[in-house]
Amino acid sequence: MSVFDFTSLSPDLILDGLESVGFEVDSGLLALNSYENRVYQFHDEQLNKYVTKFYRPQRWSEAQIREELDFALELDKSELPFVAPIQIEGESLFSHKGYQFAVYPCRGGRIFEVDNLEQLEWMGRFIARIHAVAAQKTFVHRPTFSTAEMLYKAQNIIEKSGFVPSSLTLPFFTILEQVIEIAVKQYQPQQLIRLHGDCHAGNILWTDKGPHFVDLDDCRMGPAIQDLWMMLSGDRQEQLLQLDTILMGYEEFFTFESNQLVLIESLRTMRVVNYMAWLCKRWQDPAFPRNFPWFDTEKYWEQQILMLKEQMFVLQQPPLSLLPA
Repeated sequence: MSVFDFTSLSPDLILDGLESVGFEVDSGLLALNSYENRVYQFHDEQLNKYVTKFYRPQRWSEAQIREELDFALELDKSELPFVAPIQIEGESLFSHKGYQFAVYPCRGGRIFEVDNLEQLEWMGRFIARIHAVAAQKTFVHRPTFSTAEMLYKAQNIIEKSGFVPSSLTLPFFTILEQVIEIAVKQYQPQQLIRLHGDCHAGNILWTDKGPHFVDLDDCRMGPAIQDLWMMLSGDRQEQLLQLDTILMGYEEFFTFESNQLVLIESLRTMRVVNYMAWLCKRWQDPAFPRNFPWFDTEKYWEQQILMLKEQMFVLQQPPLSLLPA
């Protein structure tokens, strides 16, 4: 089975896998939005709704997947609003015909509003409570936010992919190298903890009781600011107000070290460079050309050159700072 191979993951195989661990599926499988894994909603004969995630083969080791699931269970036991995997006879990771999968209770909600200051303060408290638990242990098998993987390795993937048009090779890789050089110098984290790792608005669901996360697929070690900066939007003044609001809630439950603020733009650089590499790496998966048709075009790479130039400018600006008390 190749790293991209979901071709044998048929509905019958999924249903057989679920039934093999005791789920009586009484509905069809509703595919949910996920590019890395294959995720489906279903309900049983009692109309209990569930979500199952079939992991992309060879993306994570079994030990890494187990750390993800154990982290979710640990947060759930600490009374944090995380949707933890269902355990059957003490097991939360299941296997069927070469695929590994987990099953979760289905929890809905509406999208987190990034411009809602009340919700931002609530998210600050929520993430601080997560970090207070997360800081008590470290991951042994999960990766770390590092420039080696998310900048240098990503750069190498893009170079070898052949996707950058020959007419743009020189300007693209010139600006990419310049941006990476600055980001590497800036990324000097002092303290690493376990993180959610991908706290953008699409991964946060909101109910009348507040926010919850439904997935820890990208959890890894890193600086705490990684779980906060993606909630910032707008111009610098707007971001300063948002940051102050988030940290007002955050510091009720966990200490924030302000020297982490200088890491924001290097972490943003890692994200944008790694995203390009991810598309290059996953292009063999039929789902990617279908959902990202603009990727394999000259216009896309022209836009990336402009984006990297803008990112280099931002990297050279003073970092965000806390508003005076």
